[in-house]
Amino acid sequence: MNWIILVVAGLFEVVFAFCLGKAKETTGNEMYFWYFAFFISCAISMGLLIKATQTLPIGTAYAVWTGIGAVGTVLVGIVVFKEPATFLRLLFITTLVISIVGLKAVSQ
Repeated sequence: MNWIILVVAGLFEVVFAFCLGKAKETTGNEMYFWYFAFFISCAISMGLLIKATQTLPIGTAYAVWTGIGAVGTVLVGIVVFKEPATFLRLLFITTLVISIVGLKAVSQ
């Protein structure tokens, strides 16, 4: 169950990065909405990470959480914000995914 909580925490990390990207693109009240959403999603992500680390090893949990956030944020950048999807960028994201799966495989 704590692995599921950790994955959801990582997904909320992607949400808060997305909110920062949207806030950068907007002005006025809409910008404040995205910053508010950033703070809410950040709090949820951190709270779930804290919950997950109560039973998972902190080093593994933090690495997986960060990896999910990094991979998800790059994918959101490519799909939503039209960032370049170069071969090397996709290659290194793939190696990061393999590393995350490997950490999960060797942890309790």
